Amino acid sequence: MKPLNNVQIGTLGGTICSVWASIQWGDILQTAILSAVGACVSFLVSRLLAKTIKKKHPQ
Repeated sequence: MKPLNNVQIGTLGGTICSVWASIQWGDILQTAILSAVGACVSFLVSRLLAKTIKKKHPQ
């Protein structure tokens, strides 16, 4: 891989700084909480459905 030159490093640094400044941390926290809740609900529903199916169709 070819090493980066000064223009590429400057462009990368400017891009990272502009993205970093536009991030709203409250939105990231809200997204993380909602994804955790969604994962828990999905897990619980799948377990409930598995138990329901086992009761209706014992093997």
